[in-house]
Amino acid sequence: MSDTGTQARAAGRPDPSPDVHAPPEIAEKTARKGESKAGLDLPVLLVLATLAGAYIAFGGLFATVALAGAEQALPFGVAQVLAGLVFSLGLILVLVGGAELFTGNTLLVVAWAEERAGFSPVLHALGIAWVMNFAGSLAVVALAFLAGVHEAGEGAVGAAALRMAEEKASLGFGTALASGVLANMLVCLAVWLAFGARSAADKVLVIVPPIAAFVALGLEHSVANMSLIPMGLAVKALAAPGFWAEAGLAPADFPALTLAGFANNLAAATIGNVIGGFLVGAGYWFAYLRPRDAGPG
Repeated sequence: MSDTGTQARAAGRPDPSPDVHAPPEIAEKTARKGESKAGLDLPVLLVLATLAGAYIAFGGLFATVALAGAEQALPFGVAQVLAGLVFSLGLILVLVGGAELFTGNTLLVVAWAEERAGFSPVLHALGIAWVMNFAGSLAVVALAFLAGVHEAGEGAVGAAALRMAEEKASLGFGTALASGVLANMLVCLAVWLAFGARSAADKVLVIVPPIAAFVALGLEHSVANMSLIPMGLAVKALAAPGFWAEAGLAPADFPALTLAGFANNLAAATIGNVIGGFLVGAGYWFAYLRPRDAGPG
Protein backbone atom coordinates (compact mmCIF):
# COMPACT_ATOMS: atom_id res chain seq x y z
CA MET A 1 0.00 0.00 0.00
CA SER A 2 1.36 3.44 -0.88
CA ASP A 3 2.65 5.94 1.70
CA THR A 4 0.07 8.42 0.38
CA GLY A 5 -2.72 5.98 1.15
CA THR A 6 -1.39 5.28 4.64
CA GLN A 7 -1.14 8.98 5.42
CA ALA A 8 -4.64 9.62 4.09
CA ARG A 9 -6.13 6.90 6.29
CA ALA A 10 -4.26 8.20 9.33
CA ALA A 11 -5.71 11.67 8.68
CA GLY A 12 -9.21 10.28 8.28
CA ARG A 13 -9.36 11.06 4.54
CA PRO A 14 -10.28 8.59 1.76
CA ASP A 15 -7.33 6.61 0.47
CA PRO A 16 -6.44 7.94 -3.02
CA SER A 17 -4.20 4.97 -3.79
CA PRO A 18 -5.18 2.94 -6.87
CA ASP A 19 -3.93 -0.23 -5.18
CA VAL A 20 -6.37 -3.02 -4.46
CA HIS A 21 -7.24 -3.86 -0.87
CA ALA A 22 -4.86 -6.27 0.81
CA PRO A 23 -6.08 -9.86 1.31
CA PRO A 24 -6.80 -9.44 5.06
CA GLU A 25 -8.93 -6.39 4.22
CA ILE A 26 -10.78 -8.39 1.57
CA ALA A 27 -11.46 -11.12 4.12
CA GLU A 28 -12.87 -8.58 6.58
CA LYS A 29 -14.99 -6.99 3.83
CA THR A 30 -16.29 -10.43 2.83
CA ALA A 31 -17.34 -11.11 6.41
CA ARG A 32 -19.16 -7.77 6.61
CA LYS A 33 -20.89 -8.31 3.29
CA GLY A 34 -21.88 -11.82 4.34
CA GLU A 35 -23.45 -10.47 7.51
CA SER A 36 -25.41 -7.93 5.46
CA LYS A 37 -26.51 -10.48 2.84
CA ALA A 38 -27.70 -12.96 5.47
CA GLY A 39 -29.84 -10.21 7.00
CA LEU A 40 -31.50 -8.89 3.83
CA ASP A 41 -35.25 -8.31 3.98
CA LEU A 42 -37.09 -11.05 2.11
CA PRO A 43 -38.66 -8.79 -0.57
CA VAL A 44 -35.26 -7.26 -1.33
CA LEU A 45 -33.62 -10.68 -1.51
CA LEU A 46 -36.35 -11.98 -3.82
CA VAL A 47 -35.89 -9.09 -6.26
CA LEU A 48 -32.10 -9.04 -6.22
CA ALA A 49 -31.83 -12.82 -6.61
CA THR A 50 -34.24 -12.79 -9.54
CA LEU A 51 -32.14 -10.09 -11.18
CA ALA A 52 -28.96 -12.12 -10.63
CA GLY A 53 -30.47 -15.11 -12.43
CA ALA A 54 -31.47 -12.85 -15.32
CA TYR A 55 -28.01 -11.27 -15.49
CA ILE A 56 -26.25 -14.64 -15.67
CA ALA A 57 -28.73 -15.71 -18.35
CA PHE A 58 -27.77 -12.63 -20.38
CA GLY A 59 -24.15 -13.72 -20.13
CA GLY A 60 -25.12 -17.23 -21.22
CA LEU A 61 -27.02 -15.94 -24.25
CA PHE A 62 -24.06 -13.74 -25.17
CA ALA A 63 -21.73 -16.75 -24.97
CA THR A 64 -24.13 -18.85 -27.06
CA VAL A 65 -24.13 -16.23 -29.81
CA ALA A 66 -20.33 -16.11 -29.68
CA LEU A 67 -20.19 -19.89 -30.21
CA ALA A 68 -22.73 -19.89 -33.04
CA GLY A 69 -20.90 -21.20 -36.10
CA ALA A 70 -17.56 -21.03 -34.29
CA GLU A 71 -16.78 -24.73 -34.85
CA GLN A 72 -16.37 -24.02 -38.57
CA ALA A 73 -14.41 -20.79 -38.15
CA LEU A 74 -12.25 -21.05 -35.03
CA PRO A 75 -10.12 -23.62 -33.21
CA PHE A 76 -11.88 -25.11 -30.20
CA GLY A 77 -9.73 -23.35 -27.61
CA VAL A 78 -10.08 -19.93 -29.21
CA ALA A 79 -13.86 -20.31 -29.42
CA GLN A 80 -14.05 -21.35 -25.74
CA VAL A 81 -11.97 -18.41 -24.59
CA LEU A 82 -14.12 -16.05 -26.64
CA ALA A 83 -17.27 -17.50 -25.05
CA GLY A 84 -15.72 -17.07 -21.62
CA LEU A 85 -14.82 -13.45 -22.23
CA VAL A 86 -18.34 -12.48 -23.24
CA PHE A 87 -19.99 -14.63 -20.55
CA SER A 88 -18.20 -12.43 -17.99
CA LEU A 89 -20.95 -9.90 -18.65
CA GLY A 90 -23.18 -11.86 -16.27
CA LEU A 91 -21.01 -11.56 -13.18
CA ILE A 92 -20.06 -7.98 -14.05
CA LEU A 93 -23.75 -7.07 -13.97
CA VAL A 94 -24.19 -8.92 -10.68
CA LEU A 95 -21.25 -7.37 -8.86
CA VAL A 96 -21.19 -3.89 -10.30
CA GLY A 97 -24.96 -3.51 -10.65
CA GLY A 98 -25.74 -5.29 -7.40
CA ALA A 99 -27.63 -8.58 -7.20
CA GLU A 100 -27.72 -11.77 -5.13
CA LEU A 101 -26.10 -14.75 -6.88
CA PHE A 102 -26.32 -18.17 -5.24
CA THR A 103 -22.86 -19.31 -6.28
CA GLY A 104 -21.04 -16.15 -5.21
CA ASN A 105 -23.02 -16.10 -1.98
CA THR A 106 -21.48 -19.39 -0.88
CA LEU A 107 -18.81 -17.03 0.47
CA LEU A 108 -21.30 -16.37 3.29
CA VAL A 109 -19.38 -19.18 4.97
CA VAL A 110 -16.89 -16.48 6.00
CA ALA A 111 -19.55 -14.54 7.93
CA TRP A 112 -20.77 -17.79 9.49
CA ALA A 113 -17.25 -18.78 10.56
CA GLU A 114 -16.80 -15.31 12.06
CA GLU A 115 -20.09 -15.77 13.97
CA ARG A 116 -21.53 -12.68 12.26
CA ALA A 117 -24.35 -14.71 10.72
CA GLY A 118 -26.05 -17.82 12.03
CA PHE A 119 -26.26 -21.06 10.08
CA SER A 120 -30.03 -20.75 9.58
CA PRO A 121 -29.93 -17.22 8.06
CA VAL A 122 -27.07 -18.27 5.78
CA LEU A 123 -28.95 -21.37 4.64
CA HIS A 124 -32.12 -19.30 4.13
CA ALA A 125 -30.27 -16.67 2.07
CA LEU A 126 -28.65 -19.32 -0.10
CA GLY A 127 -31.89 -21.24 -0.59
CA ILE A 128 -33.88 -18.17 -1.61
CA ALA A 129 -31.08 -17.04 -3.92
CA TRP A 130 -31.01 -20.46 -5.66
CA VAL A 131 -34.78 -20.52 -6.22
CA MET A 132 -35.03 -16.94 -7.44
CA ASN A 133 -31.90 -17.23 -9.59
CA PHE A 134 -33.73 -20.10 -11.29
CA ALA A 135 -36.84 -17.97 -11.75
CA GLY A 136 -34.87 -15.09 -13.27
CA SER A 137 -33.00 -17.45 -15.57
CA LEU A 138 -36.19 -19.07 -16.87
CA ALA A 139 -37.81 -15.69 -17.46
CA VAL A 140 -34.95 -14.59 -19.70
CA VAL A 141 -34.96 -17.93 -21.54
CA ALA A 142 -38.69 -17.60 -22.22
CA LEU A 143 -38.30 -14.05 -23.51
CA ALA A 144 -35.28 -14.98 -25.64
CA PHE A 145 -37.12 -17.89 -27.23
CA LEU A 146 -40.21 -15.77 -27.90
CA ALA A 147 -37.94 -13.11 -29.42
CA GLY A 148 -36.58 -15.71 -31.84
CA VAL A 149 -32.98 -15.45 -30.67
CA HIS A 150 -32.48 -19.15 -31.52
CA GLU A 151 -33.29 -18.45 -35.17
CA ALA A 152 -30.48 -15.91 -35.62
CA GLY A 153 -27.66 -16.76 -37.99
CA GLU A 154 -29.87 -19.10 -40.02
CA GLY A 155 -30.42 -21.19 -36.92
CA ALA A 156 -26.76 -21.15 -35.83
CA VAL A 157 -27.58 -19.67 -32.41
CA GLY A 158 -30.20 -22.34 -31.72
CA ALA A 159 -27.82 -25.06 -32.90
CA ALA A 160 -25.13 -23.76 -30.52
CA ALA A 161 -27.66 -23.73 -27.66
CA LEU A 162 -28.67 -27.31 -28.43
CA ARG A 163 -25.10 -28.60 -28.59
CA MET A 164 -24.10 -26.87 -25.36
CA ALA A 165 -27.16 -28.12 -23.51
CA GLU A 166 -26.75 -31.66 -24.84
CA GLU A 167 -23.15 -31.78 -23.67
CA LYS A 168 -24.07 -30.62 -20.19
CA ALA A 169 -27.10 -32.89 -19.85
CA SER A 170 -25.06 -35.93 -20.87
CA LEU A 171 -22.52 -35.58 -18.05
CA GLY A 172 -22.46 -38.19 -15.30
CA PHE A 173 -23.28 -37.04 -11.78
CA GLY A 174 -19.74 -37.38 -10.45
CA THR A 175 -18.23 -35.60 -13.43
CA ALA A 176 -20.66 -32.70 -13.13
CA LEU A 177 -20.08 -32.49 -9.37
CA ALA A 178 -16.28 -32.31 -9.70
CA SER A 179 -16.67 -29.79 -12.50
CA GLY A 180 -19.00 -27.74 -10.27
CA VAL A 181 -16.38 -27.60 -7.52
CA LEU A 182 -13.80 -26.16 -9.90
CA ALA A 183 -16.29 -23.78 -11.51
CA ASN A 184 -17.31 -22.11 -8.28
CA MET A 185 -13.78 -21.90 -6.98
CA LEU A 186 -13.09 -19.66 -9.97
CA VAL A 187 -16.37 -17.75 -9.60
CA CYS A 188 -15.74 -17.10 -5.90
CA LEU A 189 -12.19 -16.03 -6.66
CA ALA A 190 -13.65 -13.50 -9.12
CA VAL A 191 -16.01 -12.26 -6.39
CA TRP A 192 -13.15 -12.15 -3.88
CA LEU A 193 -10.97 -10.12 -6.22
CA ALA A 194 -13.87 -7.78 -6.99
CA PHE A 195 -14.27 -7.14 -3.25
CA GLY A 196 -10.66 -5.97 -3.28
CA ALA A 197 -11.11 -3.57 -6.18
CA ARG A 198 -11.50 0.15 -5.59
CA SER A 199 -13.40 1.19 -8.73
CA ALA A 200 -15.92 -0.20 -11.19
CA ALA A 201 -13.23 -0.46 -13.86
CA ASP A 202 -10.98 -2.42 -11.50
CA LYS A 203 -13.86 -4.77 -10.69
CA VAL A 204 -14.45 -5.49 -14.36
CA LEU A 205 -10.76 -6.16 -14.94
CA VAL A 206 -10.46 -8.67 -12.09
CA ILE A 207 -13.77 -10.41 -12.81
CA VAL A 208 -13.07 -11.30 -16.43
CA PRO A 209 -10.04 -13.67 -16.19
CA PRO A 210 -11.47 -16.19 -13.65
CA ILE A 211 -14.87 -16.22 -15.35
CA ALA A 212 -13.35 -16.60 -18.81
CA ALA A 213 -11.27 -19.47 -17.42
CA PHE A 214 -14.19 -21.43 -15.99
CA VAL A 215 -16.20 -21.09 -19.21
CA ALA A 216 -13.22 -21.91 -21.43
CA LEU A 217 -12.60 -25.04 -19.36
CA GLY A 218 -16.22 -26.12 -19.84
CA LEU A 219 -16.96 -26.27 -16.12
CA GLU A 220 -20.42 -26.55 -14.57
CA HIS A 221 -22.00 -23.48 -12.96
CA SER A 222 -25.45 -24.19 -11.57
CA VAL A 223 -26.94 -20.76 -12.20
CA ALA A 224 -25.52 -20.55 -15.73
CA ASN A 225 -26.99 -23.99 -16.43
CA MET A 226 -30.40 -22.75 -15.23
CA SER A 227 -30.56 -20.87 -18.53
CA LEU A 228 -28.19 -22.72 -20.86
CA ILE A 229 -29.92 -26.09 -20.57
CA PRO A 230 -33.51 -24.74 -20.57
CA MET A 231 -32.68 -22.76 -23.71
CA GLY A 232 -31.66 -26.00 -25.40
CA LEU A 233 -34.75 -27.76 -24.06
CA ALA A 234 -36.99 -24.99 -25.37
CA VAL A 235 -35.45 -25.15 -28.83
CA LYS A 236 -35.69 -28.95 -28.92
CA ALA A 237 -39.33 -29.00 -27.84
CA LEU A 238 -40.77 -25.85 -29.37
CA ALA A 239 -38.73 -24.73 -32.39
CA ALA A 240 -40.67 -24.60 -35.65
CA PRO A 241 -39.94 -27.13 -38.42
CA GLY A 242 -38.35 -24.37 -40.46
CA PHE A 243 -35.66 -23.95 -37.81
CA TRP A 244 -34.67 -27.61 -38.01
CA ALA A 245 -34.55 -27.53 -41.78
CA GLU A 246 -32.43 -24.38 -41.80
CA ALA A 247 -30.04 -25.66 -39.11
CA GLY A 248 -29.77 -29.11 -40.73
CA LEU A 249 -30.57 -30.83 -37.45
CA ALA A 250 -33.33 -32.91 -35.84
CA PRO A 251 -34.53 -33.30 -32.23
CA ALA A 252 -33.31 -36.90 -32.28
CA ASP A 253 -29.73 -35.59 -32.59
CA PHE A 254 -29.89 -34.59 -28.91
CA PRO A 255 -30.94 -37.69 -26.96
CA ALA A 256 -29.47 -36.66 -23.57
CA LEU A 257 -31.23 -33.31 -23.60
CA THR A 258 -34.18 -34.19 -21.36
CA LEU A 259 -35.67 -32.92 -18.13
CA ALA A 260 -34.02 -35.84 -16.33
CA GLY A 261 -30.64 -34.90 -17.77
CA PHE A 262 -31.20 -31.31 -16.71
CA ALA A 263 -32.17 -32.31 -13.17
CA ASN A 264 -29.09 -34.55 -12.85
CA ASN A 265 -26.78 -31.80 -14.03
CA LEU A 266 -28.35 -29.11 -11.87
CA ALA A 267 -28.25 -31.22 -8.70
CA ALA A 268 -24.61 -32.21 -9.23
CA ALA A 269 -23.48 -28.72 -10.24
CA THR A 270 -25.25 -27.17 -7.24
CA ILE A 271 -23.58 -29.52 -4.76
CA GLY A 272 -20.21 -29.02 -6.43
CA ASN A 273 -20.64 -25.25 -6.45
CA VAL A 274 -21.39 -25.22 -2.72
CA ILE A 275 -18.27 -27.27 -2.01
CA GLY A 276 -16.10 -25.07 -4.24
CA GLY A 277 -17.37 -21.84 -2.73
CA PHE A 278 -16.96 -23.12 0.81
CA LEU A 279 -13.40 -24.22 0.04
CA VAL A 280 -12.43 -20.73 -1.10
CA GLY A 281 -14.25 -18.94 1.71
CA ALA A 282 -13.07 -21.29 4.46
CA GLY A 283 -9.51 -21.21 3.16
CA TYR A 284 -9.31 -17.43 3.28
CA TRP A 285 -11.07 -17.30 6.65
CA PHE A 286 -8.47 -19.72 8.03
CA ALA A 287 -5.61 -17.71 6.57
CA TYR A 288 -6.72 -14.23 7.59
CA LEU A 289 -9.54 -14.18 10.15
CA ARG A 290 -9.38 -17.20 12.44
CA PRO A 291 -8.48 -16.45 16.06
CA ARG A 292 -4.77 -16.78 16.75
CA ASP A 293 -3.33 -18.04 20.00
CA ALA A 294 -1.93 -15.17 21.97
CA GLY A 295 1.02 -17.28 22.94
CA PRO A 296 2.74 -17.37 26.32
CA GLY A 297 2.22 -14.13 28.15
